[in-house]
Amino acid sequence: VAAAPAADAAPVQNAAAPMSRDEELVHARRLLEHSRQAVQTMFDEARMGKALSVGQAYELVDDIAASVLRGGSVLLGLARLKTADNYTYMHSVAVCALMTALATEVGLAPEQVRSAGLAGLLHDIGKMAVPSAILNKPGSLSEAEFGSVRAHPAAGHRMLQEVGELDPVALDVCLHHHEKLDGSGYPHGLRGEEVSLYARMGAICDVYDAITSNRPYKQGWCPADSLRRMAAWRGAHLDAQLFAAFVKCLGIYPLGTLVRLQSERLAVVVGQTPGKPLTQPTVRVFFSIRAGTCIVPSVIDLAAPGCQERIVSTESAERWRLQDVERYWAGEPAIA
Repeated sequence: VAAAPAADAAPVQNAAAPMSRDEELVHARRLLEHSRQAVQTMFDEARMGKALSVGQAYELVDDIAASVLRGGSVLLGLARLKTADNYTYMHSVAVCALMTALATEVGLAPEQVRSAGLAGLLHDIGKMAVPSAILNKPGSLSEAEFGSVRAHPAAGHRMLQEVGELDPVALDVCLHHHEKLDGSGYPHGLRGEEVSLYARMGAICDVYDAITSNRPYKQGWCPADSLRRMAAWRGAHLDAQLFAAFVKCLGIYPLGTLVRLQSERLAVVVGQTPGKPLTQPTVRVFFSIRAGTCIVPSVIDLAAPGCQERIVSTESAERWRLQDVERYWAGEPAIA
């Protein structure tokens, strides 16, 4: 079993030089592809009963954390774009990034941020014990199939216990990220304070990435709509204070959200300006509702002094029969 890094092997927090948004997009794409390949290798080895390389996992966490801390929403937005074939692996990378961002937002210490990131990366390793035919089934699951899926936290916990001297936060989040505050979760039906801080964080990050991603059985929900729906689950399922911090991380209109402007144009959110109102992101305008056609794209900072434009609603690409809206903010198709 690979040994964990020494305690003094602290994560890189502020060493990364700032990048332009375009540079960060290129870097984030490369990092996500590298991370996806590394997680797939780790998980496949776990499926075959081989020991997890903790050192490699920590290297991924540090790289992902550096990108999140430097580029904010860029990596978080791109990690939402997945294909059916890579969902399990990219979901783990995305939850790692979201956990890092949330842990930083709530003021955890650097070593705690690192623990949260590792927990996010490994939280679904138990899915390797679930047949892929069940994970990728396009229709409803039978009771037996759903039971197999519900067993993945305990299966993952057993896998991680075999590593030896693994961060206990990773073990906790792996086992308890499907617990709910009202006791209706699994596998132990924990209530309220019985669910740890990290498991509560894991539940929020896991749910958000799952509902915003395209799956074999459903299309992902718009990021902004997903946050609104999750807001209704506060208290019973999700921790209200942590959820408020999570929204602050992503913005009310997360990267890639399709919005309708006061000027009767459609735009996608391409960035959030630190320190500026969450209701005033930077957007790329590309479609005229009045003309019913695409227009030459232009970028507007809604928080800029004197800007009279504002968002009036979120929209669905399907309603306007728009294809590949991601290209207006991500520049390239989903990570293959």
